[in-house]
Amino acid sequence: MNRACTAAALALGAISLAVVLTACTSERGATDAASATPAPASGSSDAVSPLDGELTVFAAASLGNAFDELAARFEHLHPSLDVLPITYDGSSVLATQLIEGARADVFASADEKNLDRVAEEGLVDGEPEVFATNALEIAVAPGNPLGIEGLDDLADDAAPAPLVIVCAPAVPCGAAATTLFEEAGVQVTPASEEQNVTAVLTKVRAGEADAGLVYVTDIAAAGDEVEGVAIDGADAAVNRYPIAALAGAPNPEAAAAFAEFVTSPDGAAILESFGFGAP
Repeated sequence: MNRACTAAALALGAISLAVVLTACTSERGATDAASATPAPASGSSDAVSPLDGELTVFAAASLGNAFDELAARFEHLHPSLDVLPITYDGSSVLATQLIEGARADVFASADEKNLDRVAEEGLVDGEPEVFATNALEIAVAPGNPLGIEGLDDLADDAAPAPLVIVCAPAVPCGAAATTLFEEAGVQVTPASEEQNVTAVLTKVRAGEADAGLVYVTDIAAAGDEVEGVAIDGADAAVNRYPIAALAGAPNPEAAAAFAEFVTSPDGAAILESFGFGAP
């Protein structure tokens, strides 16, 4: 073989070797890349179907503004889900409706007693979780025209005796009011007993009552339409708010996810912005 042929043979061998090495390197790189990309974790957003359909929530009246915000944030996170207008009322009223057959996905109560009533009927899925606390204040007209400074000024023997509105005893805000009156040794005969705290606040706003016992969050939400008077010893009747997904919920996945969202750090931050205390 002459020199030209020898050189050509060597060149051809080098080219063949380069092709083989390139192919091997490419294959090894693809294998390494595949092994470096983890499979979707169980429970991740890639492995779970997105929430859709409708979500029905029953919630205590005092949660109105906060739960409207929570629902809006939750819908933003789950664009295919529609949170229906939330049903707000006294917790005892909502519990009775659920026990009598009303359909809902989630129940958030202003006390543990009324959610326990629902649980005792086998209507709760899993364990309820307390997500917030609240306490009472005295709501009066702006400027506090009667100079009310505490529960003593609401007593029947006060001069002048103010027109006082409270929640009915079966409602959490009414039970808390009863406890505070008893702890203070004050006898108060209310002009009316309302089925939810919103109704009490509405009557004070409208000038139909001189004073009403409502939550601190209600007074904060009312802005300059009412004035709040702190109650000495209010911590003797702090309300604890539990939430639970309901058994037989029309949308069980969304129900569980919403309850989890409310009890999450993001949910707690929203509740705190509306004046609710930590559990």
